[in-house]
Amino acid sequence: MVDFSIIWFAIIVFGTLMYIVMDGFDLGIGILFLFNKNAHERDVMVNSVAPVWDGNETWLVLGGAALFGAFPLAYAVITDALTIPVTIMLMGLIFRGVAFEFRFKAIEKHRPFWDKAFVGGSIVATFSQGIIVGAVIKGFPVADRMYTGGALDWLSPFTLFCGFGLMVAYALLGSTWLIMKTSDELHRKMSTLTLPLLAALLAMLAILSIWTPLSYPAIAHRWFSTPNIFYFSPVPVLVLACAWGIYKGVRAKAHYSPFLLTLGLIFLGFSGLGISIWPNIIPPDISIWDAASPPGTQAFMLVGALLIIPVILVYTFWSYYVFRGKVNPDEGYH
Repeated sequence: MVDFSIIWFAIIVFGTLMYIVMDGFDLGIGILFLFNKNAHERDVMVNSVAPVWDGNETWLVLGGAALFGAFPLAYAVITDALTIPVTIMLMGLIFRGVAFEFRFKAIEKHRPFWDKAFVGGSIVATFSQGIIVGAVIKGFPVADRMYTGGALDWLSPFTLFCGFGLMVAYALLGSTWLIMKTSDELHRKMSTLTLPLLAALLAMLAILSIWTPLSYPAIAHRWFSTPNIFYFSPVPVLVLACAWGIYKGVRAKAHYSPFLLTLGLIFLGFSGLGISIWPNIIPPDISIWDAASPPGTQAFMLVGALLIIPVILVYTFWSYYVFRGKVNPDEGYH
């Protein structure tokens, strides 16, 4: 018998990972504006994602819609528990999008305002997403299929730290993306910035790897019980291997390997999150099967998903293929 819950969980995980990767370097570029005040180079940074940035958020919409239809209990609990950070995240994404468009149209006098708006929207959206991830790791109290916690239960030192950690991760994605897409002085600046960002991300991952199992015994048991410890031990090893590859690639002035290995690093971090909470979709106690909609509903939705997801993938691949290669500093979005 087909287990539609596992299929839909895989679809949501895939959509979320695609969003983190693709909108991650968009938001990372906004964060990197803090480290580059050169107006022309800022234009080049934005032009590197201008043809693709708005399509990247398709995956966020897909993940939210899939969660609503396939796991309505999870959608209800998570949106109730995280109303404030989700709303702030959406406001940040909207403001970032408006600023993205307006900074090119604004007169020179108004350009600094829209640059600040672009930075602010990127930081707010990223920080909110990190808080949401931290809150999911913490878990949600549920009784009688209803969220029983408070409106601010998501706010804690752990979730705030996750917010800062995601900001560093997205900034690293953005810097390695720009290494791949730009040349000359901007390429050199991003190469110089990448190594400190990599060191900061590794430090934050190390802290989270200690903090999480100490605070949440169920996660500690998942990672360190036998035989799980042997199954999952390659994850930290691969993290260090990717980090070493990024370091070597930057030092060798490589163009593609730092970004590709950063994608690997993000994937491993996301895998660690999945390992920590599986099979629960509402940690610590509600599994994907407990939160699932009826199999008939999931099967009906799957027909549509199997039609639309390949279209999104083809469109995404084609747009990135068409706009492959280095950004021409003298051409761009207007």
